[in-house]
Amino acid sequence: MALVPYERNSMPALSKLHDISAEFHFANRRLCLSQDWNRLGVAAVVWDAAVVLCMYLELGHIELWGKVAIELGAGTGLVGIVATLLGAKVTITDRAPAIDFLRANVKENIPPDQQGAALVKELTWGKNLELYQEGGYDIILGADIVYLEETFSALLDTLEYLSSDRTLVLLACRIRYERDQKFLDMLRKRFIVQEVHYDVQRDIHIYKAVKSKQEL
Repeated sequence: MALVPYERNSMPALSKLHDISAEFHFANRRLCLSQDWNRLGVAAVVWDAAVVLCMYLELGHIELWGKVAIELGAGTGLVGIVATLLGAKVTITDRAPAIDFLRANVKENIPPDQQGAALVKELTWGKNLELYQEGGYDIILGADIVYLEETFSALLDTLEYLSSDRTLVLLACRIRYERDQKFLDMLRKRFIVQEVHYDVQRDIHIYKAVKSKQEL
């Protein structure tokens, strides 16, 4: 799991990443997400992109009720949890080291009568994709998953495999470096991409992507 090194005292704005939990209110529920930076690094803290994407989903810009969705690189699971609470049937995925942690957050924050709508599964981008239904998802969600250039090709292959012509991809990210823009350029070679939201305060962009020329 990749770590982002920094001196905690020199960057106090990031000290919240070391809190053992983070609380939010989405879908008329109080959510409490466990965090574990020391054990799992970036996979186990709530990043701003996840919060902004949840806000976007809650505003109803896309229809979630009854949709089949998948979240990639879920980390704490916040986005997948909120999508489930808003009525989607969601497969919430991450790499193997984060699965137990992710599953615990999902169990803690989704009420018993909706637990069946959330499935936690291991997914390493570009590997064993045959375990998932090709083109079988209405919505693909990803928050702050564009940061390691060596994963870009595998991520694109995964997005393409999971998408049909009717699938809507929603990616929330901060454009930190030239490589992040490079990923968007790569994405545009396979998908039609449109920026649909920008959170000025948090410097987070949300992009929609579709395979075909359906309306964005």
